[in-house]
Amino acid sequence: MSDKKKLELYIHIPFCERKCAYCDFLSMPATLGVQRGYVETLIDEIIKESAGVRDYEVSSIFIGGGTPSILPGEYILGILQAVGDYFDVGTDAEITIEINPGTLDPHKLECYREGGVNRVSLGLQSADDWELRVLGRIHTYDDFLKSYQQVRQAGFSNVNVDLMSALPGQTLDSWERTLKKVLMLRPEHISAYSLIIEEGTPFFDRYGNGGQAFPPLPDEDTEREMYHVTRSVLESHGYHRYEISNYSRPGCQCRHNLGYWTGVDYLGLGLGAASCVSGFRFKKEENLRAYMEKASQADFPSCLYKEIHKLDQRDRIEEFMFLGLRLTEGVSGAEFLQQFGQNMWNVYGPVIEDMEQKGLLQVEHPRVFLTEKGMDLSNYVMSHFLLD
Repeated sequence: MSDKKKLELYIHIPFCERKCAYCDFLSMPATLGVQRGYVETLIDEIIKESAGVRDYEVSSIFIGGGTPSILPGEYILGILQAVGDYFDVGTDAEITIEINPGTLDPHKLECYREGGVNRVSLGLQSADDWELRVLGRIHTYDDFLKSYQQVRQAGFSNVNVDLMSALPGQTLDSWERTLKKVLMLRPEHISAYSLIIEEGTPFFDRYGNGGQAFPPLPDEDTEREMYHVTRSVLESHGYHRYEISNYSRPGCQCRHNLGYWTGVDYLGLGLGAASCVSGFRFKKEENLRAYMEKASQADFPSCLYKEIHKLDQRDRIEEFMFLGLRLTEGVSGAEFLQQFGQNMWNVYGPVIEDMEQKGLLQVEHPRVFLTEKGMDLSNYVMSHFLLD
């Protein structure tokens, strides 16, 4: 086992066939020529960024978007080969790619396998075709089933399915049907998020600031009931909730996300990608044209860096609590002491005691974790861990 520090890589592919109505991610449709130029710039960035992290071993790689599977398979293979050539990638590294139904074919899957991908994340969102149309998705449930079958036939044995609840027009019954249809397929991992209406999206124009277009959003009580049904249905089928919105079969947690929630350094590559390395947090250039033009500058890729922030002790302590409490196992006072040289109860004792009395936190020394009620009100709980 290497004694190098762990590093996670996130690689952003900002292209999609069509922007979904709820999506606020940095993504856009683009011609094949634009995609090719972007990949060439991205590979140059990968090569040059690797020089600054020689003392790290890559423990996970996550190719996200956008829709990474919209690219020709050779493009993804070239990206992964560049990473393998220039970074120290661990022999047991988890390598994930996000795939959207309707953008997949067997050749692409062959390229993924050749590049070392060992985990696939399929974006379903809903098993109801009407709900998919409302979201603006390009696929049907049948398209998803075909893609899922292709992934399995290609030999992938670690598959995540992304789901989304509290959709416009969605009922508790239709959400349960989605859960049960997906459970019949027995994926290794299920991510189940509630829809968030983000500013700058078509959904915000329809539903933002309390607006109710047709079809209406589920009310707050129904949304909360969906959340509880998710846990009860998935756990009854052998899926353990290990984070607020993530469930897995035994031993199949997403290692990349676990690393993020437990403070492993991560380097973002590509348009708008975020990083936190060696105590510095920063983002990359978000304008596609500017990103590609800067590739010719002598100081590329450092000229891409934006919003550079050096983390101080307070930042690190707050992140330890915010991210760690998302996990069902919570945070450890022993780990807090080891990382920060302080007793967690000296820093947060009154807050922990108050949240425990309100039934939002449970204390089992040395660990502190959210209760079921605390999971429901996690944003409220987290707000109390900001340091004055």
